[in-house]
Amino acid sequence: MGPVNGEGAPGRVIVLGGSGSVGRQVCAAFAGRGWDVLAVARHAAPHLEPYPFAALDVTATEPRRIAELVSTARAVVNAAGGWGDTTEEMTYSHIRLVDRLLEGLARAPRRPRLVHVGSVHEYGPVPHGTLLTEDVEPAPVTPYARAKLATSQAVLTAVERHGIDAVVLRAANMSGPYPPRESFLAALAGRIRRALETGGTLELSVADARRDFVDVRDVAEAIERAARAPVGGQVINVGLGEALPIGCLVEWLIEAAGFPQDRIKHLDQEVRSKGGDWTLMDIRRARERLGWRPRIAPRESIRDLWRSTEAA
Repeated sequence: MGPVNGEGAPGRVIVLGGSGSVGRQVCAAFAGRGWDVLAVARHAAPHLEPYPFAALDVTATEPRRIAELVSTARAVVNAAGGWGDTTEEMTYSHIRLVDRLLEGLARAPRRPRLVHVGSVHEYGPVPHGTLLTEDVEPAPVTPYARAKLATSQAVLTAVERHGIDAVVLRAANMSGPYPPRESFLAALAGRIRRALETGGTLELSVADARRDFVDVRDVAEAIERAARAPVGGQVINVGLGEALPIGCLVEWLIEAAGFPQDRIKHLDQEVRSKGGDWTLMDIRRARERLGWRPRIAPRESIRDLWRSTEAA
């Protein structure tokens, strides 16, 4: 795939949520393809130093100002919004942000392509063995998942009603470097590191679950491709295309850390899960329409995750 404008460098991309775990990889992926990256977040972060940065809370910004900003770009990526447990948190950081962004885009004299990063959690829990195609009827159950679905639906509605040029990428659970602190893998890495430092025992209760985990850098590559491909108005799954046993992810992380097996205590306790016991994404549409496939093996992704926590 060539540049957006066919005239050398692709142009400017605005990455909302550039300071986050996904946003930082998105910035790197676009920069690697020759885009002019503008990272946007409420607060700066050290890893954003290579890029121009704008401190902006999109939710609290006037649509006129957003329209002026996005008019300078050929693409906008919405990788903003964190995790949370309450409807109020999710409404502010996801739904209101997207509503304000779409209002700004609708007013923009020059409209860029919007790539909205959705989530596999929008589909909700499904029976074991289900292949999640883009046509599966979403049935989210958590505040986070419901908010993500609401934002994806808002984007698709804006395409139909207001002519916004946008695509929704529903991303699987993510692994790889610099995971969000709230994630399962980051929390486990933190527990392993504390046990290593103190010489203590690591107690584990592992869910009997299988989930689709894809490296965040592969997701970032898919986002960059979606900014250039003729896929406006579509929903596209981005995942590994495999249902990995959670126990394997745990074992690979312990292996990467070099944690002694004789200091691990396995507990026979029920594990509560917010994401269901099974996820498997159909990624054929991403292969066909984006020319994309995951490249980073899960074990390598987990190893890089651990190394990133060492660096941090």
